[in-house]
Amino acid sequence: MSDWLSDQAGFVWLIVAALLAICELMIPGVYLTFLALGAAATGVLALLFPELGAIGQFISFAAWSTVAVLVGKRWYGANPVPSADPDLNNRAARMIGQSVTVVDAISGGSGRVRVGDGEWPAEGPDLPAGSKARVADVRGGVVVVEAVASLPAD
Repeated sequence: MSDWLSDQAGFVWLIVAALLAICELMIPGVYLTFLALGAAATGVLALLFPELGAIGQFISFAAWSTVAVLVGKRWYGANPVPSADPDLNNRAARMIGQSVTVVDAISGGSGRVRVGDGEWPAEGPDLPAGSKARVADVRGGVVVVEAVASLPAD
């Protein structure tokens, strides 16, 4: 059985490459692509050089996978994938411009505001509790607010 495996090692590596590529399609994340490329390169080398042996094949797989990761990292760094919502995972950036309610009066430059369903420490102009403000910035977990002119009554 081991003779068959060593004789067919190139095909085994190509099958592993195909399985990794299929897994990448089913669970996208780009990482398995690089391993699939390493396995495919190792499969081709194992077919061209049957005397490579198991140790040589694993070294080849590690080397080609590393090369693929480094090339992919460089390519993705130079060609970032555009996002429809670049602030998706940046909670602070998503808060900027939101209307908030002052919970603890802002006096002497500090207080607390309600943002969504949570309360945050805040800095800004003196504002009484219950007044509305707008988030201008977020610095180190502190919401910087600006006063919002109240709308005239109808």
